[in-house]
Amino acid sequence: MLIPVVLSGGSGTRLWPLSREAMPKQFLRLVHPQQSMLQTTLSRADGLPNVGSPIVVCNEEHRFLIADQLRQGGVKSAEIILEPAGKGTAIAIATAALVAKRRHVDSDPLLLVLPSDHVVEDVAAFQRAVNIAVGAARNGQLVTFGVVPRYAATGFGYIECGGEREGARPILRFVEKPDKARAESFFADGSFLWNSGMFLFSADVFFRELDVHAPDIAAAALAAVNGASGDLDFIRLEPVAFRGSRAASVDVAVMELTRRAAVVPLDAGWNDVGSWQGVQSVVGRDERGNVLRGDVLLEDTRDSLVFSTSRLVAVLGVDDLVVVETKDAVFVCPRDRAEDVRGIVGRLKAESRSECSEQREVHRPWGSYESIDAGHGYQVKRLLINSGCAISLQRHRQRAEHWVVVSGTARITRGEETLTLTADQSTYIPVGMVHRIENPGPEPLRIIEVQSGGYLGEDDIERLDDRYGRGSL
Repeated sequence: MLIPVVLSGGSGTRLWPLSREAMPKQFLRLVHPQQSMLQTTLSRADGLPNVGSPIVVCNEEHRFLIADQLRQGGVKSAEIILEPAGKGTAIAIATAALVAKRRHVDSDPLLLVLPSDHVVEDVAAFQRAVNIAVGAARNGQLVTFGVVPRYAATGFGYIECGGEREGARPILRFVEKPDKARAESFFADGSFLWNSGMFLFSADVFFRELDVHAPDIAAAALAAVNGASGDLDFIRLEPVAFRGSRAASVDVAVMELTRRAAVVPLDAGWNDVGSWQGVQSVVGRDERGNVLRGDVLLEDTRDSLVFSTSRLVAVLGVDDLVVVETKDAVFVCPRDRAEDVRGIVGRLKAESRSECSEQREVHRPWGSYESIDAGHGYQVKRLLINSGCAISLQRHRQRAEHWVVVSGTARITRGEETLTLTADQSTYIPVGMVHRIENPGPEPLRIIEVQSGGYLGEDDIERLDDRYGRGSL
């Protein structure tokens, strides 16, 4: 059995303002207009022989996004492991290995470990490499995939390999990100591959090697899984044991130390999409070298990336720019300085600005809400509640709410009474009144919510009952 293990613990902001902590790039439709990067990663295993249900390892804040995207992608069964903290890939993979072993007690499953936010353009070539790695893994090797370099990159680690050019090759050494001169020498040498962060190995062999080379991490993973609890569709790891582990990558903890390491060369159009320049290299360009998304109007512009999410963006007489518009931010920079966006995000964090972490559209397990206007003592939101879903039974101590149904059917709990409202009907929720909105209909429910009061923060929610297991904020 081959089990895809998707690592989705990142909260990258190098693609700000589109990617943020609450909505990192793996959940965005950056490359394919119909699929997020997470969904594309999962679909990459379709067609491989004897593939089982996937395991996804993610942080707790993204759990409902993960579950929703799996459902949208047609994944009917999956294990979703919630990490209490970010501790690196070694313990993340270790917990997945233990969960896989317990699911398949009569066999030793193979794990195909994939980051959730990479691009592989040639899926057929990727699957050929996986089939080569399967044979090596069945012989007890821990296989990583080394990308055949296209240029002398300084942004990736390298793997020096020996042996024959075909099949799984022995690893001579791992090399951290080099300077330009070393990168050029690696590229010219021909025996160096980019370190992709993708792996294939037996769950049992991997955990035994981890126990040899990093027994403290193996023990922490075992305790975290042994103490795990079920939470709806999620596996919630025991937090004390997990947080007590040291942080380490799987390369440092195992791959650089084991004698079982091997590498399969991968030439499949791989890209980690680590910057806006990375996006520009994998998305189709027009005849002037521009990458466009959304409502964009260009005049006399070349080799630029222009993304619009909510309005017309017009660009005139410039070259080599990155222009990204969202509902609450616009980012403009020369293309060769796109990675410096991290400085902008750092300043936003230092000033405690929400634009570094959340979009105006905020996703919840029941749907989403978007703030569309706000001022002194009031805020207006647009709510979307999915079919069969409901917000928590709750009350507010400092604000009142007025709801107007735009479309769909709403079942409203309002104190002791229950109302059914349809389009153009409304109700009022005074301060302190217990309330809930449910969508009993087959279509999405859309509501305009007008809040009024002296304090309108999201932490003024006292949840009395919640089908998604969330407590009060």
